[in-house]
Amino acid sequence: MLLVAAVRPSALDKTSPGLWELSGLPNAGTAFRQCVADTAALARVEHRGNSCTQVVIKDNPSWTEIHYTCTNGGFGRSKLTVLTPRSMRIETQGISANYPFNYTIQARRIGDCTAH
Repeated sequence: MLLVAAVRPSALDKTSPGLWELSGLPNAGTAFRQCVADTAALARVEHRGNSCTQVVIKDNPSWTEIHYTCTNGGFGRSKLTVLTPRSMRIETQGISANYPFNYTIQARRIGDCTAH
């Protein structure tokens, strides 16, 4: 059996774990806050809380593209563009609860937290 270590996208090297605020989520009246131990988890915003595996498809100095598949059958592809070390644009699309999704949100780091 071949085991491959997870590769952290170099585009996210400037970002830090912590409390991130996500604005522009569909059907959300207010911004959503998420505590993350690894900013690559923000690629799975549509499937947050689900068990998913991810693969880095493209990695550039300022953006990365991640494909992920979840055990509940959902999947997606997200492009995370690092605007500053505390700000990202996330373009995401895929299938969630048997329905397609496609939207762009803004993410900004607003503080520290204890991520699990």
